[in-house]
Amino acid sequence: MKVVDLFCGAGGFSCGFALEGFDVVYGVDSLRIVAETFSRNFPRAHVVIDDIKNIGFEDVLSIVSDVDVVIGGPPCEPFTEANIKRMRNPIDRLYSDPIGQLVLHFIRIVGDVKPRVFIMENVPQIIDGELKESLIHEFRRVGYGEVYFNILRAERYGTPSVRRRIFISNIPLKPKRQKPKVVIEAIKDLPEPSLDPEVPNHIFVPVTHRRERRIAKLRWCDALVYFRGARGVHKNWIRLHPYRLAPTVMGNSRFIHPFENRLLTPREHARLMGFPDSHVFLGSVDMQYNMIGEAVPPPLARAIAAEVKKWIQEH
Repeated sequence: MKVVDLFCGAGGFSCGFALEGFDVVYGVDSLRIVAETFSRNFPRAHVVIDDIKNIGFEDVLSIVSDVDVVIGGPPCEPFTEANIKRMRNPIDRLYSDPIGQLVLHFIRIVGDVKPRVFIMENVPQIIDGELKESLIHEFRRVGYGEVYFNILRAERYGTPSVRRRIFISNIPLKPKRQKPKVVIEAIKDLPEPSLDPEVPNHIFVPVTHRRERRIAKLRWCDALVYFRGARGVHKNWIRLHPYRLAPTVMGNSRFIHPFENRLLTPREHARLMGFPDSHVFLGSVDMQYNMIGEAVPPPLARAIAAEVKKWIQEH
């Protein structure tokens, strides 16, 4: 069963589908190092480095025909409540914000390629106000009369961090839940980080002496940084509680080890998202953090993929 991944990023969404036996055949991302990371982890896939606005259905179908599944997570910045600069009127976030308009390009390609199943991931705020009805209208306009808004929590499917996201699809998604996993279970077997790590991306990340002194004073769940979003105050540089789930991993997230006065490595962040250690991230350390935090957690993606496989087999 063939999967096309629009806004493929580092491949968290595709990773779950690959683990469930799907064939990831095509990926698109506008950033070179991100696309190269995807290609590194899915060497059989045709990877395009371009803005999705420039991708037409013929670009996809010239590489792969009879697409079974189209997945993707357009940027959430226009919709998330963590963005203090998001447009006030929800409908403008989709139709006026240039980044929000990328959702419409996802829908356009879905309508042209006509997969059996499409799944679009984003933050739940993408259905605020009139947005839900607008999305139903746009998907119906390209030939999909049934549209489901599946809100799923990654921690209910084996991911060691909290993450609440919406998966908009043409089939209902009700994955089977799994036992939750806490922080220390996810990272305890990793060796000490170093500048030349034996585990990919498990590199020691230095901080200034001033910050190190401040980190030493933090208790579990305390934060070094507080910032204001569209709704309320958010925390960053949080010392993780070892026996609880981690907070949501985001591109700008930086977590502090539960017992050591240091930042978690990119690999430890990847463990909190459920990535296997075989999944390698390229680029600078900051880019690695960003790619990990912006991904769909592979355990959740795999649970979704299992539902999709079951539906395709039944239909």
